[in-house]
Amino acid sequence: MLAFFSRYLRLDWPLVGSVFGIIALGLLAISSVDLSYGTTFDLLKHELIALALGGIAMLVIAQIHPEFFRATSRTWYFVGIGLLIAVLVFGQTIRGTRGWFQFVGFSFQPVEFMKLALVLTFARVIDRRGRAFTTALFFFGTALLALIPMGLVMGQPDLGSALVLGGVWLWLVFFVGTRRAYLLLLLSSFVVVAALGWFVLLKPYQKERLVSFVQPERDPLGTGYNVQQSIISIGSGGWFGKGYGYGSQNQLNFLPERQTDFVFSVIGEELGFVGIVALFSCYILMGWRVVKHAMSSRDDFTLAVLMGALGLWLIQVVINLGGTMGLLPVTGIALPFVSYGGSSLIMNLILLGIVQSIISHQN
Repeated sequence: MLAFFSRYLRLDWPLVGSVFGIIALGLLAISSVDLSYGTTFDLLKHELIALALGGIAMLVIAQIHPEFFRATSRTWYFVGIGLLIAVLVFGQTIRGTRGWFQFVGFSFQPVEFMKLALVLTFARVIDRRGRAFTTALFFFGTALLALIPMGLVMGQPDLGSALVLGGVWLWLVFFVGTRRAYLLLLLSSFVVVAALGWFVLLKPYQKERLVSFVQPERDPLGTGYNVQQSIISIGSGGWFGKGYGYGSQNQLNFLPERQTDFVFSVIGEELGFVGIVALFSCYILMGWRVVKHAMSSRDDFTLAVLMGALGLWLIQVVINLGGTMGLLPVTGIALPFVSYGGSSLIMNLILLGIVQSIISHQN
């Protein structure tokens, strides 16, 4: 019995506490959104089920030795690619994106699994390269590993998730270091791809999102409506917010997609500046604990996994909050541990379990 509990005592409880503090704020916002729809709390029930499944998975995975993830990283990658191919054939289309499997009333988004798999894959490649990170083989080889799932995700189409996958690769490439010439080539390629994407790949509604980002006032009742309402929601919260369930933009349905893309706006409106500070404090504590353990990593694989997990969470936070506040285009990226979505929450908790596995076995 003591041995059983001692394994859990090795977890980084400040890290766990910060994550569950973030989740608590998310559940509070989601339940408030439920109030605007009625009193059945369907969204909250689904999220609590995902939390239970993800929490159990986190505790189980935290007990697995990190060598398991090193040895199976290739399998994670190919399973992720297989799921992305399968969803293009058998998946369900939701809001114009064919990116979900649906069964027994629940849905699963394979790209969330791919984000986690890509972190493990890059970590394994970094570990095997023996710190030879400035070679063309490393730079272009890892770029290819990222481009394959990015291409499949763009086929859905899901621009936001494709950017996250590319962002994880770029984050780790910058972290390990690379040649300036490769980065210049990357920038040039980005310009070409951006032009190609605008004229060939992007759907009309995606173009409208980008245009409304630059000029939200151009169509305040159309493509710029979401961002305008989001900014109003955050600004109206003041220091202490309007109170749980009393946010007018939320409760009167002025704010669209408020349980997913704009959940931060609900927190800002109903909990105010105090709620936003609480959320940011939890994120900062979470990031600090991950960096602390990364600095004491014993090998390149565990170091890359910890920094990759941090990068994945940070990129999604920046993209979501940037879109919410009108600083970046809205791309439909969930706010980690906060936005409604079982796939995102479960996969993030699994990634947290892998992080805890590394921490506990370091200790």
